[in-house]
Amino acid sequence: MVGLTSITPSPAKPPVTASATLNLDDTNAQLLPQDAADRVRWAASHFRDGLAMTSSFGAQSAVMLHLVTQVVPDIPIVWIDTGYLFPETYQFAEQLRDRLDLNLQVFTADITPAHFEAIHGRAWEDSEQGQSDYLKRFKVEPMQRAIADLGITCWLAGLRAEQTKHRATLRPVEKQNGVYKVHPILNWTGKQVGDYLAAHDLPYHPLVAQGSASIGDTHSTRKVTDQMNDRDGRFTGLRQECGLHLPTTAEENESRGSSGL
Repeated sequence: MVGLTSITPSPAKPPVTASATLNLDDTNAQLLPQDAADRVRWAASHFRDGLAMTSSFGAQSAVMLHLVTQVVPDIPIVWIDTGYLFPETYQFAEQLRDRLDLNLQVFTADITPAHFEAIHGRAWEDSEQGQSDYLKRFKVEPMQRAIADLGITCWLAGLRAEQTKHRATLRPVEKQNGVYKVHPILNWTGKQVGDYLAAHDLPYHPLVAQGSASIGDTHSTRKVTDQMNDRDGRFTGLRQECGLHLPTTAEENESRGSSGL
């Protein structure tokens, strides 16, 4: 196992801070040919204590959790718990936390699901705007709090280019809302993900066996058919992104070429 101490840079090379600026074109040219573990090592050497990763404990989350913790064992794992997750998701998270000895950091909304529904009803059923309002309250705002509380300057995320139109526009390193994001497995195929799980005897989320390829909240997940993209099972087909992985300013949205998903 490669530990964090083996990749810590010399004192002459200070860590990148949230306010610092990387040349993204040069950095991506450097990282594009590197493999996933090397991208993680690069992020650890540049961001050190500002580095964290997110996990939804979804269908194939064991891949990133295993890959990253082999390089940075104690990295904070941010899990946004909406309170609307499947029982199997909570069980899966406990299983992986115990097996991989995860440094799990759980963040929730500032309102309980019962309180939210009493005031706003099931907003996600009303319209696409209702979904957006729900996602902002239960996912985006808790993630912003996690970034502030943990001092995150770089966020490792397991996005893959083949998952959505928006993700196909991404590069190994991006900057979103002032925080760098590194995508170690961006160019991996579904087969590579499956091969990694098999090679390391890692489990899929238990609901995969029941036909759910992309798993989120109980009210935003449905089974997919062979003719559907994995992410088509999310949010009753209206959107494929949960909001965490899209820029939030008009300028960033335009510069990223976001599909609006």
